[in-house]
Amino acid sequence: MTISGEDPLIAESRTPATDSAAGPRDHVGTAGGSAQGPRGAGQALPGKKKGRRRKKRRPVYASGEKPAEAKATEKSRSGSVDRAQNGRGIAMGGKPGPGQVRPASVPSRNGYIPQPQSIARAVPRQDERQRADFAAPQETLYAALDLGTNNCRLLIAQPRERGFRVVDAFSRIVRLGEGVGRSGRLGEAAMDRAVEALRICRSKLSDRGVLRARLIATEACRSAENGAIFLERVRSETGLGLEIVSRETEARLAVSGCASLIDPNSNGALLFDIGGGSSELVWIDLTRPAEGRRRRMSDRIRTWASLPVGVVTLSERHGGETVTAEVFEAMVSEVADMLRTFPEAVALDQAVAAGNLHMLGTSGTVTTLAGVHLGLERYDRRRVDGTWMTADEVNLMMNTLTGMDYAARIANPCIGKERADLVLAGCAILEAIRRRWPCQRLRVADRGLREGILVEMMAEDGVWRRAPHRQGGRTS
Repeated sequence: MTISGEDPLIAESRTPATDSAAGPRDHVGTAGGSAQGPRGAGQALPGKKKGRRRKKRRPVYASGEKPAEAKATEKSRSGSVDRAQNGRGIAMGGKPGPGQVRPASVPSRNGYIPQPQSIARAVPRQDERQRADFAAPQETLYAALDLGTNNCRLLIAQPRERGFRVVDAFSRIVRLGEGVGRSGRLGEAAMDRAVEALRICRSKLSDRGVLRARLIATEACRSAENGAIFLERVRSETGLGLEIVSRETEARLAVSGCASLIDPNSNGALLFDIGGGSSELVWIDLTRPAEGRRRRMSDRIRTWASLPVGVVTLSERHGGETVTAEVFEAMVSEVADMLRTFPEAVALDQAVAAGNLHMLGTSGTVTTLAGVHLGLERYDRRRVDGTWMTADEVNLMMNTLTGMDYAARIANPCIGKERADLVLAGCAILEAIRRRWPCQRLRVADRGLREGILVEMMAEDGVWRRAPHRQGGRTS
């Protein structure tokens, strides 16, 4: 899978992406982008002159283990790659810098003794001159980990022209925030589940040889009394150093991850991210004149808010298995009260009433709605991501889901047992937002924080700002 689009530092898609429901896609993001699928090694491009010097291509492997011979080849190259990174690589016997991984083991007389992974937080944001001076090598792998209230997700990707290619991914429902709303603390069973998932993530980071990573924790660790203590346990038992990000950072990363799905011909978008313990709401305003030539989509944020409610906390308060019409309305009412304090709410009312403002949803709730809307027998990210739904289609799907009992939700292939008790709480949050700001179009994003993290790291490292490649004395 390749995520493509313009350089996020200056990102503003110029044409709307097409509806991905038309069929499976290998490339998602801005329509008409220049990214292409992986080619085999040595495969020539049509129209190239035979005399032109071609760059030797390495094999591209799908998610999973690489062949043993490939691993051996990479191992033999690792020394030269590390030394070529201007101090960012891990030299023999040296210490890892920010965002790097220490080798997973060291030799001893009794074989190899496993050592804890050491992945530091992302390096501080550099100024523009420093970013221009550094360009990560094409072989560098980047990783983004998001430990949320409900899920633990990892994405490992490699830069590609105008985007990146996902080489490995991991997602597991751990329900870390289970019971936090009542007790104010992370439970032992929940922490055990999260640590076990993080051990798998650590193994993937080590096996892939990731050199640059940012690992974040969100609402569950933000709000729990023992959140910081839990992260110390994570560091001790797995070697992973997670940072608790602010709600503002969470909102910005969601925008960065979904920027290419915003219709540039609209007046903007109302982005929502319904999480397990909190829900972010962001007004992206495209009507105000840009400063300079172009700006990042995250610079177009006019206002935002983080609601202290998510699918886990709301379902724990009202019930998730048996949800009557009265219970559903009670959940909607609770969220609606929170929306009253949204900054510039009246101005947003006027913008929605004027039309040409669409919603953009990034959460399990909205991807579930899209999967049911498309009638998928098995959830397919390629078809869901980028799907447009009209207000009438959303209404129909909301009625369909709220009309299902618990057993029917479990049996639905786009919901399943792990989400069956949470999806109606998510629908209630979405319904409260739609009643306040009834946009006529909703776009669905199966992407978010992890993609935003990857985009920002790669942009900081200048992977899309390299000098033009020269061939035969001319700039190609």
